[in-house]
Amino acid sequence: MSDLTAAADIDSRLEGHRVELTGYCYRMLGSAFEAEDAVQDTLVRAWRNFDKFEGRSSLRSWLYRIATNVCLDMLKAGSKRARPVDLTGPTPLAQAALNPLPENTWLEPMPDGRILPSVADPAEAAVARESVRLAFVAALQHLPPKQRAVLILREVLAWKASEVAELLDTTVASVNSALQRARATLSDTENTAPDTANPLDDEQRKLLDRYVAAFEGYDMAALTALLHEDAVMTMPPFDLWLQGHDDITGFMLSIGASCAGSRLVATEANGTPAFAHYKPDPDGPGFVPWAVQVIDISDGAITGMHCFLDTPRWFPLFGLPDHLDADA
Repeated sequence: MSDLTAAADIDSRLEGHRVELTGYCYRMLGSAFEAEDAVQDTLVRAWRNFDKFEGRSSLRSWLYRIATNVCLDMLKAGSKRARPVDLTGPTPLAQAALNPLPENTWLEPMPDGRILPSVADPAEAAVARESVRLAFVAALQHLPPKQRAVLILREVLAWKASEVAELLDTTVASVNSALQRARATLSDTENTAPDTANPLDDEQRKLLDRYVAAFEGYDMAALTALLHEDAVMTMPPFDLWLQGHDDITGFMLSIGASCAGSRLVATEANGTPAFAHYKPDPDGPGFVPWAVQVIDISDGAITGMHCFLDTPRWFPLFGLPDHLDADA
């Protein structure tokens, strides 16, 4: 085998693990871009040290060991990502004000295609989707980094305790203890998972169709009928979040009134339905990016509208166009 052929073979073998490694690093870090940086660092380190890989473990295990060390190094600063609902209580509409916080404060959305590898087992696919929901990834941020790694490896990726112990250079007893503590912490953290099916069932598809019609028509009565009475609306990078359909629709008719006439384009993020939100272009015909909306559904109603407003970052990540024509 020539050197070029050997190099191409190594590249192919490493790249085959990119999506699942990105999912792992995203759960660890809570940031789309930090996760992709961590995976790139992992693959570069693996490439440089491939001649030292002796096959005593699988290539996958070796890559996870490198990725874990990269993530633990990145987490040494002690920062953790959060949602607005993790930082403050809801703001009454009468007191609503848009106060931005730094980018590194926020848990970030992630396109499904970058973090959810194709798997044949429906149960395995369901676990993978649930484990990248915004609420679950936010809950993981409450765990110390090593506990976070143990819980993801054991509960999400179904590694054996002995395999995790080997990866972390510790004992099975230590792994089991860390897992027990991590479970206890998560049980104390509010983590109500949406019940969105994948693929969407008929009722959920109809609900989302009605949501698009209500939002694009800016029909607040129709939107109210779709929202759970305790639905939440968040808008990172602003710390403001609203609870209840009256405050949400009241905000949309006041501070958010410029969203009238918008268009929504379906996408997928964090294992749940999402939309690219385009507002009317103030400088001419057509529509310009405004937000990526990640939608939570439970019990036949919309329970969460999570609007990520930093569109210069999100729209390229999701492969979304930077303009829609007027007839879109």
